Amino acid sequence: MNQKTRADGLIDLDTTDVDRWIGKPLGGARLIEPIAKNDLRRWAQGMANPNPLYYDEDFATESRFGRMVAPQSFGVCTDTSHGAGPAIQGVIPGQHMIFGGDEWWFFGGRIEVGDVINHDRMLFDYKVAETKFAGPTMFSRGDTTYINQHGQVLCKQRSTSVRYLAENARKLGMFKDNVPRTWTDQELEDLEKAKLEYYQSFNDLGHGKRLFVKVGDELPTRPIGPHSIATFTTEWRAYLMTVWGASREFGESSTLEAGWLPEMSRDKEGAKIDPTNADGLYKGPSRGHVQTRYAQLIGMPREYGYGASMGAWILDYLTNWCGEWGTIVHSNMQYRAPAFSGDVTYLNGEVVALDHDTAAGPIAAVKVVMTNQDDVVMAQGQAEVELPAP
Repeated sequence: MNQKTRADGLIDLDTTDVDRWIGKPLGGARLIEPIAKNDLRRWAQGMANPNPLYYDEDFATESRFGRMVAPQSFGVCTDTSHGAGPAIQGVIPGQHMIFGGDEWWFFGGRIEVGDVINHDRMLFDYKVAETKFAGPTMFSRGDTTYINQHGQVLCKQRSTSVRYLAENARKLGMFKDNVPRTWTDQELEDLEKAKLEYYQSFNDLGHGKRLFVKVGDELPTRPIGPHSIATFTTEWRAYLMTVWGASREFGESSTLEAGWLPEMSRDKEGAKIDPTNADGLYKGPSRGHVQTRYAQLIGMPREYGYGASMGAWILDYLTNWCGEWGTIVHSNMQYRAPAFSGDVTYLNGEVVALDHDTAAGPIAAVKVVMTNQDDVVMAQGQAEVELPAP
């Protein structure tokens, strides 16, 4: 690889090996077990989403579905790389990656108990730009299409991976002054009240229809946090790929050999004796999410959250609002800043347009903004949500 040090002391990216992967059908890993009810419950729990539709069988039986179905956010849980694998192709030595955004298209079907989900994967494109975080940075987009055992295409995800050199990020030290927030007992009590108010908003809707929506309507604020090693670990264990032996490799993909630092790589041979060696969280690319020393190795100040979870929070936020009679048809969100341990995340939304000229119900365009307690924008974008006809 041809990596050169620039005049400013940063190292340039060599993307030579990435080019050969563009437009090439990819393999990877797939889950080997059908989706089970407790997979849905664990997902709702891990994403801090106590909507009874996804964990209470009695409530779900009384719904329009008549049974437990997965939330629209669950698709990413059926993939073995958060849907980001296609965007992490080609070797860039010394690289790490964070999520830069997700665009989703949904085609009407829901993932259900007993389903086996397959995936079509392909690297779509990439560009290199300068960032304050890591200097020369690659923004690569990869597509994952989610298909059930009947051949039905359920949804498609275009994930953006932000690939950068960890050494550059450490030199720039963008987050060096970021320290954990200390919350008072009163602040924590107020936060819990705000959470309950948000949960009550979708419980009040129950099995009803979201009707009489107008431009300018604001969605209820959704608070999440404070984030901690415990919450990040709970999120990680909600992803089915993290269960030992849950998936098998097939086909060709370079995601696991993308140029990760030795400290962030998986030991496949060692995992044959001790699976923690390739677990991802104990040893592997995700260990920085829950271990400060490895977070700092890749340019973060301390433990931080998963981009895939941020995406799930947004999709759950939208579906909780529209209710079981509504559905997201498209969502395009860009991620701007991580959720660090000690932070609280807030989601806010507003209906910015309505299209009544559709064969089904009206389509609401909803602008979503995700911020932390200091009003730092963590994510933002727009989604189109199909609402029920009166």
